[in-house]
Amino acid sequence: MKEPIRLWTRDELILALNLYLKLPFGKMDSHTPEVMHLASLIGRTANAIAMRLVNFASVDPFHQQRGIKGLDGGIKQVQPIWDEFIDNKAELLFESERILAEKEQIAIESKYAEALQGTEYLKGEDKRREVKTRVNQNVFRQIVMVNYASKCAITGIDIPDLLVASHIVPWSKNEQERLNPENGICLSPLYDRAYDKGYIAINEHFEIIISTAIKEKHSLEYHAKHFAILTGTRINLPQKYHPKKEFLQYHMDTIFRG
Repeated sequence: MKEPIRLWTRDELILALNLYLKLPFGKMDSHTPEVMHLASLIGRTANAIAMRLVNFASVDPFHQQRGIKGLDGGIKQVQPIWDEFIDNKAELLFESERILAEKEQIAIESKYAEALQGTEYLKGEDKRREVKTRVNQNVFRQIVMVNYASKCAITGIDIPDLLVASHIVPWSKNEQERLNPENGICLSPLYDRAYDKGYIAINEHFEIIISTAIKEKHSLEYHAKHFAILTGTRINLPQKYHPKKEFLQYHMDTIFRG
């Protein structure tokens, strides 16, 4: 007698989305260690996890444009979770990390101990809000790093400790888009700071623009070494989530020093 089909729970689907966002498309197969790890945590086969990842790819607009398709039944299961993520990234990302930590039998505060330093003295709602913010910032960094193959989009530096998940639209300016992968660029600290303060910009063609404030320093050695060489160049585009052009334009209009 055939065993009844075990339906996927909401928590399981949320964990699959969490993994989908953290993996390059080329690693969404049953032999990937992260896929096998999640399979062991929730008692599914690695093949089943891989199939769910492909289902998420099939509802992701980036992969839809590439013609990626999944089984209709699977799409119907993952579409509500994807829509929930798009509508409220902060809540769903944090929930996914909370569930994952629970499955791994570790407190989320312990799992993110380094990122949460200084929050141990907070209480109640203040602590909950700060923990959620810092965990989400950490996950955003993971997603952006994977998207850019852990390489600076300008220099190609590939040492994670020397890289920053830089926001295009600043964290404080748009709560809805804080955790949108299209709002992140992987940069080395110098160019992260230069971009954040408007000394450089990236236009809708992904070309790097140098501000007047930097051009005025043309006689100095660091100008030739770090900025003049960028003129007319483009950033190295990520694997899937390209910087959203509306976000790049916002930066050009409101932050770039012109």
